Amino acid sequence: MADVLARRSCGLGHVRFEKTTSHPASIGASSMADTGVLEALLQRVEKADGGVDSLAAAAGLGVDHQVIVGAVKSLQALGDVISAELRSSKHWELTEEGTETAEQGSHEARVFSSIPAEGLPQAELMKLSFGKIGFSKAMSNNWIRVDKSHEGGPRIFRTVESIQDQVREKLLLVKRGDAAQLDEKEKNELKKRKLLAEVTVKSYWIAKGSSFSTTITKQETELTPEMIATGSWKEKKFKPYNFEAMGVAPDCGHLHPLMKVRTQFRQIFLEMGFSEMPTNNFIESSFWNFDSLFQPQQHPARDQHDTFFLSDPALAQEFPPEYLERVKKVHSEGGYGSQGYKYDWKIEEARKNILRTHTTAVSARMLYKLAQQEKFTPVKYFSIDRVFRNETLDATHLAEFHQIEGVVADYGLTLGDLMGVLHQFFTKLGITKLRFKPAYNPYTEPSMEVFSYHEGLKKWVEVGNSGVFRPEMLLPMGLPEDVSVIAWGLSLERPTMIKYGINNIRELVGHKVNLQMVYDSPICRLDS
Repeated sequence: MADVLARRSCGLGHVRFEKTTSHPASIGASSMADTGVLEALLQRVEKADGGVDSLAAAAGLGVDHQVIVGAVKSLQALGDVISAELRSSKHWELTEEGTETAEQGSHEARVFSSIPAEGLPQAELMKLSFGKIGFSKAMSNNWIRVDKSHEGGPRIFRTVESIQDQVREKLLLVKRGDAAQLDEKEKNELKKRKLLAEVTVKSYWIAKGSSFSTTITKQETELTPEMIATGSWKEKKFKPYNFEAMGVAPDCGHLHPLMKVRTQFRQIFLEMGFSEMPTNNFIESSFWNFDSLFQPQQHPARDQHDTFFLSDPALAQEFPPEYLERVKKVHSEGGYGSQGYKYDWKIEEARKNILRTHTTAVSARMLYKLAQQEKFTPVKYFSIDRVFRNETLDATHLAEFHQIEGVVADYGLTLGDLMGVLHQFFTKLGITKLRFKPAYNPYTEPSMEVFSYHEGLKKWVEVGNSGVFRPEMLLPMGLPEDVSVIAWGLSLERPTMIKYGINNIRELVGHKVNLQMVYDSPICRLDS
């Protein structure tokens, strides 16, 4: 029984027994090719000298060609009962418009027939369905003329007594199966007028196989307990097992494309020795989101049209008091070599709770925590999490998105160190051609926009922002004066859209997301 039973892995440690399903038209199941058609086809093959064509067999049996194709597949599944060679041939047949023309005449002939002896206004002719095409063809054949000086407007008259509709005659030849009587030029002219089409027909040449028989023996698809008990399985013919069949895919969840790309970015940071910052606080005070970053309270980004403010709880309560005073002083009076912004800094503005507009607020908290250590130790931090902005929604902007941020704090870091780290980071993403452009950020100086050369677009595109945190931000925290902090950031959505070929961000995030897209999207592999 080893040749009857076979095991096949279906995943997750399960084993399943399965029979081959060669084609939907298998014997023993309800199918397109029933036993009667099979036997009739076998009898034709037996009587034929050398074989029969499936098209001729279909015509002779009065069935659709697809029924014969199904019968051929079923017989092939039984073994070497028949041999079937797939053949293809080309022939010309009438299009829908060509069939109408063969029945009613060509457009130009119908135009000629529509014109009475006293002529017909051109405007009236153009109202007919065949008028426009027929008019130009009839004019080319010199069957009609236009009298533009007629007092009632342009009028069309016949120029000959009778015509011969050669187009219809050619189409009737094709309809009768005599397309060979037309030369290639004539066929191509009719094809150009969309009256004729060249069709490729595929059929089978069916001949006797090594095990040919006109009697069909049913193959068993199941091994039953009765067959084993009686031993009758030894005389039975079984359908072979399909060892190429795939196992049933287990039901499971699927990662969203954003999460797949996020995992890749996270792995890159970990490979570079970075530690992940805790970013589980979507609600942030204006103090940590703006003031601690040396961003003035009158900055446009702090307006309601750019930021979401909370109504409950509206105000934050706890701040490090000494640090708060140092931040207030550097804003209003200056210090640490800076003249500050020279304005009346208000604690009421700093206490306002908001949905964080960037993860740099988390970086500020982590750097302040670092500054409270007895001895400074160099660190490398990263975060990938959600931020919120009061944006106008369009194909590339949402009110919430993910920000990727990297921060390095060490003694004596320079702009050259920042460029080096950026080159290393983007090289791991598969981006090697980089350019840097000076930019302005309230909390970094110098600041740079990062551009990469896009091979598809053949131009430089912005891929991120970067800079060195200002002393007015770092020194009030208590960090040593010779410590520098370099940082950069980019969005998660843009590289994900590029990776998966998505043009509208609303198809990636939100209620319009196609769940089948989530199911089908491949594993993310960034070209490092």
